[in-house]
Amino acid sequence: MKLLHLDSSALGANSVTRELSAAVVGRWQDAHAGLTVEYRDLDSNPIPHLTGRSLAQADAAEAADAAAVMQQFLDADVVVIGTPFYNFGIPSTLKAWIDRIAVAGKTFKYDENGPHGLAGGKRLIIVSGRGGIYGDASPADFQETYLRHVFGFLGITDIEIVRAEGVAYSEQHRTDALAAARASIPQPLREAA
Repeated sequence: MKLLHLDSSALGANSVTRELSAAVVGRWQDAHAGLTVEYRDLDSNPIPHLTGRSLAQADAAEAADAAAVMQQFLDADVVVIGTPFYNFGIPSTLKAWIDRIAVAGKTFKYDENGPHGLAGGKRLIIVSGRGGIYGDASPADFQETYLRHVFGFLGITDIEIVRAEGVAYSEQHRTDALAAARASIPQPLREAA
């Protein structure tokens, strides 16, 4: 079994999502002795944002990295994404990664009935960190709703959220939010849908 672990917070050691995504991955490692984990820090090792030159594959090194990013995603059985809530959405570094995996003919296709995801059969765990409190259905949420939509478009329907909210309110809020998020980490024992 292969697990792909992505972090996108710019806060380094002060990141709530880095702490929680590591806890999720640790739980998977404890449950699956033969688990292979691949890690990418999208802050310290960002993927170039998509440009016309990227689409034309004008830079051979960039094209090779994009192909490797795609293959790493396709090979994963489980994907764990640590993402903070930046300006009501996701970090641009995570969006750059998504732009490299959301590729027609690879992870989705269109036919006479509309779009069809080609990347199903994976389990996705989104680790969300938020300074404020937005809940499950806030109209200001362009983070979790976007991620659920884009990965659903790619065919991934087994999506779980581990969320820490209100971490910027006070140290006590942060402590309580981290404890609640840790308690909500899903069990890794079942297979991906």
